[in-house]
Amino acid sequence: MTCARLFRLVSATVALSVACAATAAEKEPERSGGPYVPTPKVVVDEMLRMAKVGAKDYVVDLGSGDGIIVLTAAREHKARGMGVDIDPELVKQSNAEAKRLAISDRASFQVQDVFKTDLSKASVVTLYLLPSMMMNLRSKIYLEPRPGTRIVSHDYNFDEWQPDEQIVLDVPEKEKVNGVPKATISLWIVPAKIGGRWQLQLEGGDAYDLTVRQAYQVLDGSASAQGKALRMTWGRVRGEEVVFTLSDGSARRQFRGTVAPDGLQGTVDLGAGRTARWSARRV
Repeated sequence: MTCARLFRLVSATVALSVACAATAAEKEPERSGGPYVPTPKVVVDEMLRMAKVGAKDYVVDLGSGDGIIVLTAAREHKARGMGVDIDPELVKQSNAEAKRLAISDRASFQVQDVFKTDLSKASVVTLYLLPSMMMNLRSKIYLEPRPGTRIVSHDYNFDEWQPDEQIVLDVPEKEKVNGVPKATISLWIVPAKIGGRWQLQLEGGDAYDLTVRQAYQVLDGSASAQGKALRMTWGRVRGEEVVFTLSDGSARRQFRGTVAPDGLQGTVDLGAGRTARWSARRV
């Protein structure tokens, strides 16, 4: 065999190897949210319990893997739902299982990038993704779902956006996966966005100029009434429910209310068993 022919043969072999590697890379989905790891059934059950999933809910599972969360929500809680994953084979298996269980009218799965998933219809969003992906999704999760949507995560959280509830379960089978025989389940209630300036009026009483600063579900700020400066403390938003206290150092008034179509409204505790209605509109 001549050197030229040998060179051509080696070059062709190398090119074929590179092409095969490239094809394999194209077929292998890039799981930036982490490798596929099945979620133990005890964890699935607790996630759905914490989210209070029922027949009226629409569950969206981001990174659905084998589909167990949506399948369980549909089969055991009569909910509807959709799972999204970038692995076509897992999506195919999940849809096949939904069909086998005769719940494909309530549970479906799609090959989709989680960042492109529409969350506006969800009443519950579930996740089991690595911390970096959780952080990258945080703004989408905070801004896109409707206020009151329940977000439930297995093991990982959103850093500064602290959970509203959290529990730790003993799950011995997880020790083989990550060396820790426990699972942390966190719940967030997507808060209404009420940061900004408001004019608040007590029914038949004082008027307040109110400035609200919001960091996820936590509120603080300031107010003034009849030239007196007040401070907002103990402020929280849980879905569309709002609670905060206005204090001038010696006296405190606790306000509770909800987000209404035209602003905020609720009742305030005046002390001595007295309450009054209040409403607020954006300035």
